[in-house]
Amino acid sequence: MHMWATRDTLHTELEKLREEQKYMEDDSKNVQTRWHSLREEKMKVANTLQNVKRVEEELERLIEKKNVVDLDEKHLSDALGPLSQEKDRLLADHNELKIRRSQEYEDLLEQKRRYQQEAEELFKMNSKITECNDSNLRKGDMLRELQEKKSLSESKLQSCYITKKEISSELKKSEKLVLEQDQLKRNIVDNLNYRKTKAKVDQLGTEIETLEERMLKIGGISRVESELQKLSHERERLLSELNKCRGTMSVYQDNIKKNKVDLKQAQYKDIDKRYYDQLIQLKTTEMANKDLDRYYNALDKALMRFHTMKMEEINKIIRELWQQTYRGQDIDYISIHSDSEGAGTRSYSYNVLMQTGDAELEMRGRCSAGQKVLASLIIRLALAETFCLNCGILALDEPTTNLDGPNAESLAAALLRIMADRKSQENFQLIVITHDERFAQLIGQRQHAEKYYRVAKDDHQHSIIEAQEISA
Repeated sequence: MHMWATRDTLHTELEKLREEQKYMEDDSKNVQTRWHSLREEKMKVANTLQNVKRVEEELERLIEKKNVVDLDEKHLSDALGPLSQEKDRLLADHNELKIRRSQEYEDLLEQKRRYQQEAEELFKMNSKITECNDSNLRKGDMLRELQEKKSLSESKLQSCYITKKEISSELKKSEKLVLEQDQLKRNIVDNLNYRKTKAKVDQLGTEIETLEERMLKIGGISRVESELQKLSHERERLLSELNKCRGTMSVYQDNIKKNKVDLKQAQYKDIDKRYYDQLIQLKTTEMANKDLDRYYNALDKALMRFHTMKMEEINKIIRELWQQTYRGQDIDYISIHSDSEGAGTRSYSYNVLMQTGDAELEMRGRCSAGQKVLASLIIRLALAETFCLNCGILALDEPTTNLDGPNAESLAAALLRIMADRKSQENFQLIVITHDERFAQLIGQRQHAEKYYRVAKDDHQHSIIEAQEISA
């Protein structure tokens, strides 16, 4: 009885230890998940910090540039102040002088008009005096009055004459100034004409000197006669060649006539049209071949660009999955390297490389079986992620072969992230065939599946499929 109680107690403690182990494993998974998320956040923060530093450097450069521009603007403003004041002063003097000249001109016009009126009155008064003298009807008082008015008018007329002389002198001065300006203009025009004429004379002198030099080079009459004799012989030679060419041309014309007669035969009928058709076909074929070559080259370049782009995308996904999954410290990340097998071909030789620090080595012959399995799974996941965006089924057969415990757990965490990313895809389904029950428990959490199927054999070697509940 005591033995049974001890057994129950040990069984109870064993169950508690199992529960504690389960809780510790859950805590370990949570800690690992949090560590991965913190690592991703750290990378994001590092990238953000680099962007901030780059922006700060750009800001400092712009501030220095702004200071230089502000200093240049200040110097220009300091230099612009005196010039603006001088401009305003000169403009004010110009406007004042213009107003004063206009006012003086108006005063002179007004004086002229007033003097003309006074002169007209004096002429009228003089005519009246003349009429009075002729008619003898004046009286002594009227005569004296008129004489006084006459004397007064004469004095005014004298003053008008004086003013007229002053105005005339001013007008003469103005006319003299205008004449001087006209004379200056004529002098300038004459000077320009003189310079043009002098330039022509110099040019003609240069031409005369050139002709004299050429005459000296040619020599005397004897040399000219010898040159003329040479030219005569050259002319005779050219005439003989011309006659030969004319004879050859007549032979060619006879041949042309004979060939025209031959062209009238049946075998040469519509030869121009047939030649034109063949020429069009030839040119069209050449153009088509050029277009095909151009399209082939464009397609080849597009394929090369697509290959390069996809390889960069695949290597990026492989690097992220390796850093998230692999728990060792000897390999930082892996990548696929492609080399062209021959010039002018699109065949490639692919190698899997591992990066450790600054060293880059091939994985073949340098890694364990578990690292090979993990690399194979990660490369397949990256290929599926790149080329099979609408693929609904992801099947893995014994993915934990040769993987140790930490790497198997990391692979399970990676598959959980893939399921979380693909949960919005309607036709997505993950099929895993494994003998590792713990791996099945890790990837089959409650939020993804409620049960998994165990395949076993009974005593008669018949297959039995049982649904197993997934622990929370």
